[in-house]
Amino acid sequence: MTIGILSRGIRRIPHLDALLGEDTRWLGRAGACQPRTVRAIAGWGRKASAERARALAAKLGKPFIALEDGFLRSLDLAVTGAAPLSMLCDAVGIYYDATQPSAVEDAIRDGNPGAAELADAQRAMALIVRHRLSKYNHAPDVTLPGGRPRVLVIDQTEGDRSVALGGAGPQTFAAMLDAARREHPDAQIVVKTHPDVVADRRRGYLSAIAADPNVTLLATDCSPLGLLAQCDHVYAVTSQMGFEALLLGKPVTCFGLPWYAGWGLTDDRHPGIAGLRERRPAPRSLAQLFAAAYLRCTRYLHPATGRPGTIFDVIDWLAHNKALRGMDRGTWVCAGMSLWKQAVVTPFLRQPGVTLRFARRLRPGDLQRLPADATLVVWGSRQRALRIAAAALGIPLVRVEDGFVRSAGLGSDLHGPLSLAIDGGGIYYDPASGSRLEALLATTVLDSEQQARAERLRDMLVRLRISKYNVGGAFTLHPAAARRRVVLVPGQVEDDASVLAGSPHVRTNLALLQAVRAIRPDAWIVYKPHPDVLAGNRAGRVEQADAARLADQIAVGANISACIAAADEVHTMTSLAGFEALLQGKAVHCHGGPFYAGWGLTVDHFPLPHRTRVLPLATLVYVALCSYPRYRLPGGAGFCTVEDVVAHLHAQTSGAAVQGGSGWTARRWRKLTQLAAALAPGRRAGR
Repeated sequence: MTIGILSRGIRRIPHLDALLGEDTRWLGRAGACQPRTVRAIAGWGRKASAERARALAAKLGKPFIALEDGFLRSLDLAVTGAAPLSMLCDAVGIYYDATQPSAVEDAIRDGNPGAAELADAQRAMALIVRHRLSKYNHAPDVTLPGGRPRVLVIDQTEGDRSVALGGAGPQTFAAMLDAARREHPDAQIVVKTHPDVVADRRRGYLSAIAADPNVTLLATDCSPLGLLAQCDHVYAVTSQMGFEALLLGKPVTCFGLPWYAGWGLTDDRHPGIAGLRERRPAPRSLAQLFAAAYLRCTRYLHPATGRPGTIFDVIDWLAHNKALRGMDRGTWVCAGMSLWKQAVVTPFLRQPGVTLRFARRLRPGDLQRLPADATLVVWGSRQRALRIAAAALGIPLVRVEDGFVRSAGLGSDLHGPLSLAIDGGGIYYDPASGSRLEALLATTVLDSEQQARAERLRDMLVRLRISKYNVGGAFTLHPAAARRRVVLVPGQVEDDASVLAGSPHVRTNLALLQAVRAIRPDAWIVYKPHPDVLAGNRAGRVEQADAARLADQIAVGANISACIAAADEVHTMTSLAGFEALLQGKAVHCHGGPFYAGWGLTVDHFPLPHRTRVLPLATLVYVALCSYPRYRLPGGAGFCTVEDVVAHLHAQTSGAAVQGGSGWTARRWRKLTQLAAALAPGRRAGR
């Protein structure tokens, strides 16, 4: 059976079936398309537009399900088109309607959450407070002036159904403000307007209050929890911010009848509170309210995949994307990038706070004409003259490179990346650049949750044999390797920036093979040429006679993870294969200075004296894969996690070769699709 929908607006919600946990069927505006095959009819809350759906449900004798945005809805405002990540589905009433019971009210009154559910509630509440998450999460923090106690009075939008159905009206807001003034004569009264009012979409009840030196109208869009944290007492009518104030341990006075009033947690001033307590007869804890409303009655999407998810999927995604959005501001000028590179970087740099521009022929002299808020963006170690000029002018510089879990296919074959490193310090493969990655490795201390995540991620990568490019097939050692130490030597692209910057002494694949044979004269040496070199796209070929003389086995077409699994140790200049070998617990010898060398985890033949810290492997894994790069899935909204990308790559590569091929036609098709994305409307506006 399915749920019937009459509203076109509801029909357009992305991933609606996943949010509702059932298939949905469009019944037409008149509800005439096979209504008897659905088990229930859904409409939007108590809006007038839902009355047709309610009437149809009553006519058919079927349940009506009221839908509403969840309490952790989205990164951006609904009025700007942001799709919901959570939804309440209520077959009893709707949580903000105090005139009748609701599923949330019933769950609070009758529910008896077990230890596991209460533990989830406590954990989720702590994460929401730590990351300052709310219904909408687009706004920055603001700092209020100090010196006096602060009382927050929360305004709402005129016509909001929660106001009328919470027993309130314009006079309620006026009475609330008067009470706050009277009860806190020495405090600074801060009146917070609704985000929709700030966005000029709606009007508020207290938008035109009379001038008063003790009252500040805060008409700035700001983080709700960031604001609440700076206040000593909160006054609300029915706003959800009142419940969020409870999460922060603030005293809350309610002048309306919100879903969280009447349970012994708030100072309730509404004259109808006595009648409401007949349905809410016993006090409940904050965790019990949270478990009922946020866990039991709300459904969540996994934001990266569009499949059903959990509150923790949404919390993690919102926290991650909110943090990244806070890092990026101003005009970002990408210099010297081809249309292909523009296509690659656009989805990783496009943010609401960023104006993204591309200048393929920018000269050092042009930098003086850039906007005052400009940041110069270059690919890796390119554009040396521009980088020097930017440093002289004090213009911030950001360097971009592929991440460490990149794609199912080679970059030289024009497979777009699923991850990029965005580094404002230097670049990770240059040990002398002072990269952001190196700074993170030098300072990060993991908590127990991060430690556990790093260990799970390491196990996931090794078990699924996920690497940077995820190309190649199985590998089998030659029988002659038995009882000999197996040493893997991964070849590299010799003119790659990581070799030029990070391996000044051993700079060619031939020189690396010679050094390894000298160190391990009796070992069974497996040489794996770099896939870009084998594909004929890059330099680094070792002559067949030299390879046969120095190596015992050549691994052509093999997956790097399978080669590492067969080896006892790995010798490399700066290859990421050394990092992947550490994940598999192998001994790693570094003849250059990759980002993972110098931390006590590798045998270093190239000195890195400025790296003095001894790192646990879990810290290296967490910083390099969780903290440092940005990840995106094709067609997905926002930035996802490395785990999402690993699962996506496993699904792409499991049981089949990498799709798309490396031929001319396949490469050009991939290039055209990436260019179409780069040239899509809104690219320059940073949207």
